[in-house]
Amino acid sequence: MELKVLEDNNTFIDMYYFGEPAVSYYIEDGNDKILFDTGYSGIFVKNAELLNINLDNINKLVISHGHNDHTGGLKSFFAKERHIELIAHPDCFEHKEDENGSYIGSPLSKDKLAQMCKLNLSKKPIKISEHLTFLGEIPSSNDFEVRYPIGKRMADSKKVEDNVIDDSAIVYQSENGLFVITGCSHSGICNILEYAKKVCGDNRIYGVIGGFHLFDIDERLEKTIGYLLENNIPLLYPCHCISLKAKIEMAKKLDIKEVGVGLIINI
Repeated sequence: MELKVLEDNNTFIDMYYFGEPAVSYYIEDGNDKILFDTGYSGIFVKNAELLNINLDNINKLVISHGHNDHTGGLKSFFAKERHIELIAHPDCFEHKEDENGSYIGSPLSKDKLAQMCKLNLSKKPIKISEHLTFLGEIPSSNDFEVRYPIGKRMADSKKVEDNVIDDSAIVYQSENGLFVITGCSHSGICNILEYAKKVCGDNRIYGVIGGFHLFDIDERLEKTIGYLLENNIPLLYPCHCISLKAKIEMAKKLDIKEVGVGLIINI
């Protein structure tokens, strides 16, 4: 598998790409060319061009969850006709708004997307390539990663608290163990890793990249660090939605890697 970071909050010195607080990854596994999330504004298209990636070759699009920093680039991606499969949780394209009532969901509705591509919406895991699996809905397996609402969503024509149950991830099965790719980890990064182990029947976590959704130095961070240490994970790429102080705290005990637009990971 080869993964290239098309969008992240961070950019590297002397690598002149565009960054924004968002996520988009280009992934190759054999003949499958997969786009994971589309960022916020659509600048992943420009970065792909600069990285000599032909987006016309993509045959599958995976959306981690419905927030606009992961779906905002859908309009740019579908500005031209594309015959692809789009994989996501069934609740991904519901109406979402923040605590102030501002819309923070996908710019394209489920009905509109169904006219543009083949929608494959599932709560259950889906095999998306020879070695990659979409995890679907992530169950809770520990007591320190409690889900908390982020704004509201529409359910049965009513506004309810949004616990971002649509948050998912994908996992690559390698000879060295599992490499997990997340969006924001609203489900809890440890919950995601535990579910990846269960789905794939492999207790070895080789690496993880994506948002860890950790901001404060608190019990959740402490127990997350403990979990990562126990699992002896060689490749840790926390990025996007994690604070500097949380990364500094992690780096005291873990070998965490820097992430930025243009990063290439080969597994």
